[in-house]
Amino acid sequence: MSQHNLQSALSASKKAFYFVAFVSLFINILMLVPPLYMLQLYDRVLTSRSEETLIMLTLIVIVLFLFIGVLEFIRSRILIRVANSIDTRLGDRLFDAMFALANRFPSRSTAQPLGDLAQIRQFLAGTPLFAFFDAPWVPIYIAILFIFHPLFGWFGIFAVLLVATLTIINETRTKNGIEQSGKMFQSSQNFILSSLKNSEVIEAMGMHDDIRSKWKERYLEFLHHQSNASDEAGVWSNVSKLSRMLMQSLILGLGGYLAIISEVTPGMMIAGSIVLGRALAPLDLMTSTWKQFTSARLSYARLTKLLNDFPTYEKPTPLPTPKGRINIENLSLTPPESKSYSLQNLTLEIGAGETVGIIGPSAAGKSSLLRAIMGIWTPQSGTVRVDGALLSHYDRLELGRHIGYLPQDIELFEGSVSENIARYTTVDAQKVIEAAQLCGVHEMILKLPQGYDTQIGVGGAILSGGQRQRIGLARAVYNYPRIVVLDEPNSNLDDVGEKALVQAIAELKKHSITVILVTHRPAILGITDKIMLLREGVLQLYGTREEVLAALSQKNIPQSTKK
Repeated sequence: MSQHNLQSALSASKKAFYFVAFVSLFINILMLVPPLYMLQLYDRVLTSRSEETLIMLTLIVIVLFLFIGVLEFIRSRILIRVANSIDTRLGDRLFDAMFALANRFPSRSTAQPLGDLAQIRQFLAGTPLFAFFDAPWVPIYIAILFIFHPLFGWFGIFAVLLVATLTIINETRTKNGIEQSGKMFQSSQNFILSSLKNSEVIEAMGMHDDIRSKWKERYLEFLHHQSNASDEAGVWSNVSKLSRMLMQSLILGLGGYLAIISEVTPGMMIAGSIVLGRALAPLDLMTSTWKQFTSARLSYARLTKLLNDFPTYEKPTPLPTPKGRINIENLSLTPPESKSYSLQNLTLEIGAGETVGIIGPSAAGKSSLLRAIMGIWTPQSGTVRVDGALLSHYDRLELGRHIGYLPQDIELFEGSVSENIARYTTVDAQKVIEAAQLCGVHEMILKLPQGYDTQIGVGGAILSGGQRQRIGLARAVYNYPRIVVLDEPNSNLDDVGEKALVQAIAELKKHSITVILVTHRPAILGITDKIMLLREGVLQLYGTREEVLAALSQKNIPQSTKK
């Protein structure tokens, strides 16, 4: 198992973080320039009334502040590049995990992980992270206060503890609200996205207001939690800021008293206030940006769980191009997020180059069998082998290039017709046209506005259901895969389209390609070599077309099963 997870991506940037910490060392040393300048100004320049000393000190301070600006710029640039580097390292890995989640748990499919990664990137590249690099210097500033006067030091410790306590309270009060608002926002997003996919149904059936009410209910709950969390964060952020300002003012009063009794100089009084402000600045920044930190932490936890739940594995030893023989032994399968079996103890063999039709009533397990054969769903028990090898023995991507699949719900991708047929690989025009001609869709494509270069929109929006199905079929047979799986391939086809489908399957048989198709229309069964009948997940009949049709006739199977 490879370690392409969030923790390893952060570990790969250790040197950059160490360098940022090293730069922060000099930044925090140079942050002593303002108090030292004030110390020298009050205790040396004002007493000596030397203009030359004032000018020299001021020039030195200007140069040192320029250095601070350069170092801050360097630190910021490094963190931005670290954040982008982590995003780049995890992008492909996260993409794969999202699809693995969608295949195993369809109802939980979401694009939120990409938003979580963006949240972490923004946190790493933003100012909130500076507080964590500056916080280790707080004890140094407190030590300087003790050098000025012990009372300054103890007052500084009290101020730091006060602001730190406010930060902890802020975390406790806002954590649950931020977490709940994130969940409700994602719930409202998922609901609106699923609704947009069914916009035609919603509009046609007058469901618009009801759907909007359901979405608004979730969205208002998100706003409620977010507002409460923001209110809490705002209160404690302001309290922290006011506390810091108050402490800086009070230490001036303390310094004034000590100056009156001649235990500190006026310069130490001013410098002490500046040093305390610098000591409290990282803690104050933590409090004011704690919401971002909490959001980034929650995103980190979600991404870590996702990547751990769907780890990557080393690619197996490459196997030869499959010929298409499929062996299924004692296969039992439960669909994702279901507790009941859709397939039970199936054992059968499909020879290379055979065309097998699957029939049966609704919910018989036909589509489940197809998904098990392609390795989309993992069986609870039993095995599926292709050319004698378990599906797990194949490189998933390499095997996928030898499989053609046409699902019930045709999903085309935004882009051109040729890009969709070519499966978004580099378009080979000759192979694209050959696949289209094989499926009898070439002439239809030529009638589109830009032919094969026509942009079909999201999901093939500009095409009819029949056109989408026929282009989907061309995609399935592109480059002559060794196994073609068709789930209700003629559900949206007219007589011309169905005739073209039969001719395409006949052509695939000539190339010894294994074809497995689910159908409810008896007409297409004439092209099959074998037929299997499934009912309630159990294999009822399996044999040659003639044997199964004869058995169905003799048993007088009800029409709903004969479909």
